[in-house]
Parts: sequence; structure tokens; C-alpha cells
Amino acid sequence: MEDIQRDISLNMVRVTEVAALRASRYLGLNDKNGADQAAVDGMRGMLDLVNIRGRIVIGEGEKDKAPMLYIGEQVGNWNHPEYPELDIAVDPIDGTRLVANGQANALAIIAVGGKDSLAFLPTFYVQKLAYGPKLCGYLDINCPVRENLKVASACLNKSTRDLTIAVMDRPRHKDLIAEIRECGARIKLIGDGDVAASIATCIDDGRIDLYMGVGGAPESVLTAVAMRCMEGDIQVKLSPQNAAELESIKADGYDPERVYFAKDLARGEDMMFACTGITDGELLPGVKFRGNKAVSYSLATRLKTKTIRHIQAEHNLRQKTIPSKTLSKEQLV
Repeated sequence: MEDIQRDISLNMVRVTEVAALRASRYLGLNDKNGADQAAVDGMRGMLDLVNIRGRIVIGEGEKDKAPMLYIGEQVGNWNHPEYPELDIAVDPIDGTRLVANGQANALAIIAVGGKDSLAFLPTFYVQKLAYGPKLCGYLDINCPVRENLKVASACLNKSTRDLTIAVMDRPRHKDLIAEIRECGARIKLIGDGDVAASIATCIDDGRIDLYMGVGGAPESVLTAVAMRCMEGDIQVKLSPQNAAELESIKADGYDPERVYFAKDLARGEDMMFACTGITDGELLPGVKFRGNKAVSYSLATRLKTKTIRHIQAEHNLRQKTIPSKTLSKEQLV
């Protein structure tokens, strides 16, 4: 199983590389749909080459709303019962608007776990608090911002004014931003791509110390897999946007006050995570084109070893082909 995990982990990097290479062709072209379709098509084609029996549990939507990588879709090779059966969460582009506008922090992402290991959250938005290993066990999403920043300051051995908090630049975060500013901490506003900002808290370079705010629920599960592998954590609370949604989740048996941690969202011990930069960002550089070559930058990690690999790959554009599910053939990047 150990050798199988190693093979799968490296193959997951190949999957995100393909998505990033395809999406990078749309940098700044103001074509969100084109970029997303290209990334999805490449990712889908590569997944079918991996020796797994995979099921998409977080993807592009239900079958009638997405042509590929829909929730419930089977990928890999299900004709071989000896291949491991896995849950797969994907975001071919975390930040389609970032790619369309040529902005920072867009990633191609995949997370993998054993069967029934990745959680489903019943709301589109959730409240998030993400942080690195040094802060695990010390913060509480239910505490005031001031208190969490004070604790983080002590744990990281830096003054509050030296902390950097990443927050998505959204009107809904007006009060949160004001609270952080009142505490004197630094703020890094991001347009999209909260997975990258959350994971960056695990990189001990002082660029981002905490991620706070309300964002997408599927992205929190992807983040949870990475956090478990990188020894950080994420706390999540459901964030229903209206009374009807609140009543719906209560009727389904969900507690809106429950705090979910990474282990609640990504269960089991067979977790793997990989991402490739599409545009330059806090976590990874984006794809670079140099003559007849493209250079990609990826991060891969798995829970078994907690090794974090940074992978730089050079792709020969005259020979690099990518399987296209749409065209049912190999095509050049």
C-alpha cells in the first residue's frame, strides 16, 4: 500500500500540472468559462490514466450541470478490482476569475482520501479560521478576533502588529476587517483563492499567519486534506445565508453551531493533496513560458509521511501532449 500511495501521489501532481498548463493559456483573456473547461478537460483525461477506482465527491457540480468531473462521476479504471477505491475532491481552477483577469493565487487542486473519507457540508458558505502547526490547539473560531490575535501573537513570538491576516476582499468582511485593523495587525486582502491563502499559513516564512473569513464550503474540505498532511488545521462553521437555508440544515440534522476541524472534514489516514500554480501567488509561482518550454511549480504532500514536496517541472511544448476527454485524443499543450 505504501508503494501504491507513492505512485498515486506523484500521479496526482501530473493531474494538477495538466490542469494548470491548460488553464494558463487563458491568462488575462477574460474568459472564465474557457479557462475552466480547458482545466477540467485536461484533469479529467489525466485521471483516467491513473490506476485507481476514483469517485468525485467534490467537483464541478451535479451531472446535469457540468459535462465533466461532476459529483458522483467515476474516474480511473474500474475494470480492475485490485486498484484502490478512493474519494476525490477537485478544483481544476481555484480562482477562475483570477485567471481571467491575470491576477495572483490561482491554483489547480486535487485531494484524495479513502472511500467515504471526505465530508459533505450542507451550505455553500462556511466561516473559516485556518492556521499553521504552531497555532494548533490554541485558537477558537468562536472567540473574538482580538483574543485569537493575542493568542497567535504569543504562540508565534511576534507582536500583534507583525501578524499578517489573509481575508477575502468581500463586502461581507467589512466588520471583520475593521476588527483586525483595530487590533493593529496587518491585513492581506485577496480577491479569490482562499485555499492557497489557508495553506500558506503552514509555510513558516511570515507571509501569512492566519486566514479568516467566510468562503466556499467545498474549498474548506480541500483545505482540510492539505492541513492534515502539513500539520496545520482549519476550523469551520456552517454559514447559512438566509432563514430558509438555516431551517433546511436543521431539518437535515446539522447543528449550525458545530465547529468542524480538519479531522472532521478529512477523515482516515490515507490522505493525499497536490496543487499546481496557475498564476503567481502566496503559495506557488504560476506557469512560466520560456521559448519551447513551460515551467510549472507544484506542491505535493500525503498524510502517511507528512513530507511536503515542491516540484518544479519543465515541459517541452513541442512534444508535451495532454489527453483531452472532449476531443477523445491527445493534443499539444
